[in-house]
Amino acid sequence: MTPSESLDRFEQGAMLPRQAIDGLSRADLLAFPVPGTWSIQQVVLHLMDSDLIGTERMKRVIAEERPLLLGYNETLFTKNLFYEQMDAGLACEIFESNRMMTAHLLRSLPGDAWERSGIHSERGIETLEHLVRGYADHLDHHLKFISAKRIALGKPRAA
Repeated sequence: MTPSESLDRFEQGAMLPRQAIDGLSRADLLAFPVPGTWSIQQVVLHLMDSDLIGTERMKRVIAEERPLLLGYNETLFTKNLFYEQMDAGLACEIFESNRMMTAHLLRSLPGDAWERSGIHSERGIETLEHLVRGYADHLDHHLKFISAKRIALGKPRAA
């Protein structure tokens, strides 16, 4: 996949979390229809936090020379950041705005910027292109979970 294709996927994902929760009540968002997994609410807040962290990493790779990109514990974020009290709709708005703004920045870069890299504290060297592709993949991965939870709730998304 080319950097341009990765960027297209990243940008096209901006509205997908909002679409994924369309028509769900607060009770639906907070339910645990698949035992032992996160609620839809927790998935949405995780996607927002993860993308905010990811775009910060991208900006640091663009602006700095081989910056350190710190890992984080997503389980502790979900447990300790009051995800159940947050507004999933607002999280989707933040996700969308952040992706659109970051995509605009990324489209402004010269071609050689995609080879810039940082050092992830757990995974090692990551290029800008790898980060963009990885966050596009991350969204797809979690949207499958939301879809499965909607089905388990008896509220599949209309095609």
